[in-house]
Amino acid sequence: MQTNSSLNEIPLDDIEVLLISTTQAVITARAVSELAKSETKLIFSDTTGEPICETVSYLPNNRSAALLRKQFEWDENRKAMLWTWVVNAKIGMQIVVLERRKLETEALRYEAGKLEINDVTNREAVVARKYFPLLFETGFERRDFNPYNAALNYGYSLLLSLVNRTIVAAGSLTQLGIHHDNDENQFNLGSDLMEPFRPIIDWWVSEQEIKEMNPELKIGLVELFNLELKFNGKNTILRNAVKTHVGNCLKYLNGDSEEVHIEVELGDEISSHAINGHV
Repeated sequence: MQTNSSLNEIPLDDIEVLLISTTQAVITARAVSELAKSETKLIFSDTTGEPICETVSYLPNNRSAALLRKQFEWDENRKAMLWTWVVNAKIGMQIVVLERRKLETEALRYEAGKLEINDVTNREAVVARKYFPLLFETGFERRDFNPYNAALNYGYSLLLSLVNRTIVAAGSLTQLGIHHDNDENQFNLGSDLMEPFRPIIDWWVSEQEIKEMNPELKIGLVELFNLELKFNGKNTILRNAVKTHVGNCLKYLNGDSEEVHIEVELGDEISSHAINGHV
């Protein structure tokens, strides 16, 4: 990596995700090729600094026709059960986030109690409509154009890329989801499996006083993936918890396990590393 003042070398094995956050950066075809071979996610931003696209390697080392056939034939009952666990874990994390912010959780607990197999009544969406105005402010909507939504979108894009990288590295396709089923979404499966960890992005963003998107805020969101936590009872960091979670889900869908545990325990690290007043 070369700038006007320095030349820095970083081993490819040390890079999981490379975010190009300016349209003024130049990257060679050779670099893109080598990053793809090392299964590194390469994310490009638009003129506003918002992530707009990412690379997907055609040839992960362990993708096979047999593995793809298995994915196309995933059992419908397993997909329904996994989506139920994912939604339950996501709502549980949203409740934890509200508790950390000392906010009311009764409405979310009520909706969580109505969750059914495969979330046929769409409790996930119902909870989201109640959750975000509680976490940020009355009248807050995810579709609004404001700095907080910009930060959320940025964090979600990074999370999705990490999930997608793990899916591809395992030899599976990101297009075939268990719940999301949009022909225009190349990352349906990633959009499904990332859900339990999205509230961690929400928590971090809600702790900041954001006036505009800037480099410090973006760096903070990138560094969030080194957050220390417990996942299924084991001490780890967020990025490793996400990879473990995706691996567990794929094993279950492929019939190699009979259950998926999704238990996240948060510490207090976000509060002590908040960057209020600087973003």
